[in-house]
Amino acid sequence: MSKAKIAIVGVGNCASALVQGIHYYRDKMEEEAVGLMHWNIGGYRPFDIEVAAAFDIDKRKVGRDINEAVFSSPNCAHKFYPDLPPCGVKVEMGKVSDGISEHMLSFEEKYTFLPSDVPEQEKDEIVAALHHSGAEIMLNYLPAGSEEASRFYAECALEAGVAFINNIPVFIASDPKWAARFSEKNIPIIGDDIKSQMGATILHRALAELFSKRGVKLDRSYQLNTGGNTDFLNMTNQGRLVTKRISKTEAVQSAVGKRLADRDIHIGPSDYVSWQKDNKVCFLRMEGQIFGNVPINLEMRLSVEDSPNSAGIAIDAIRCCKLALDRGEGGVLEGPSAFFSKHPPRQYPDYQAYQLTEDFINAKS
Repeated sequence: MSKAKIAIVGVGNCASALVQGIHYYRDKMEEEAVGLMHWNIGGYRPFDIEVAAAFDIDKRKVGRDINEAVFSSPNCAHKFYPDLPPCGVKVEMGKVSDGISEHMLSFEEKYTFLPSDVPEQEKDEIVAALHHSGAEIMLNYLPAGSEEASRFYAECALEAGVAFINNIPVFIASDPKWAARFSEKNIPIIGDDIKSQMGATILHRALAELFSKRGVKLDRSYQLNTGGNTDFLNMTNQGRLVTKRISKTEAVQSAVGKRLADRDIHIGPSDYVSWQKDNKVCFLRMEGQIFGNVPINLEMRLSVEDSPNSAGIAIDAIRCCKLALDRGEGGVLEGPSAFFSKHPPRQYPDYQAYQLTEDFINAKS
């Protein structure tokens, strides 16, 4: 079968975990392939994904082979496949726009990363690069808060006829106007804001649904997250967190039996702890009432490597997009968006989103 050829926008930790994973599972047999939801999706296995193009704005990555660039500073993702061979795809300079928060430019010398000798590319140049590379699917891995830059790349995808997976909390797939544009051009899109394979949001949703099904009244809840990667450093700028908080909060609210008042739910990144690196720690608390209005409190701590947790979902989203392309299907992929993303156009209980995704994968062409 043909490869699923991808273009990566933002060669950060999530891209590092994904690229490592593509090679890691090439050395595995299906029966020993731990950590996947699906080994085979429509005939495509994890290693049937190929990076065809990549864009970044960091001088330590632009111009380097992507299999080398994924390990460049400030990336700190877990190296579970450190011996990546060169693949011949060099990271190209992208569009800056609002892809960098101002505080990142002055935080430390290691974060002043704009190349001085490589001009940023405009839409026509990005589109030409996509055509030249043969990329079929674009993955948006820009930092949270990159509103203008994300829409710029979505425009590039539309013009190039490339499917779009929006892994960040900028509302594109869940914006009816953008969704309509992808539908009109019959181009697949999945989004918005990727869920982790076993992360804070999916666990919070599962517990909220459990409270509801067991007749427990949820009164209030919080989810506090800390981490030490560039994503958490970026999010110390509260102005870049507006859609992130909406996305994470709505993902949980949609799973609660009765919607909580705004004052009774708090979800979102809480602090940057540099020595945590790519390890994300979630502190979750839920307060409610059981039989006879007797109080119940639940507290949980989750510690997980953030970027491989994301890649466990991205590797399936890519293959679902490839299936849609093979079948000639465009627009928002409803089931995969609901199952893989925190802020899809329509929220479903997780068991329904799972079944819709399975039905999509197993549908006849």
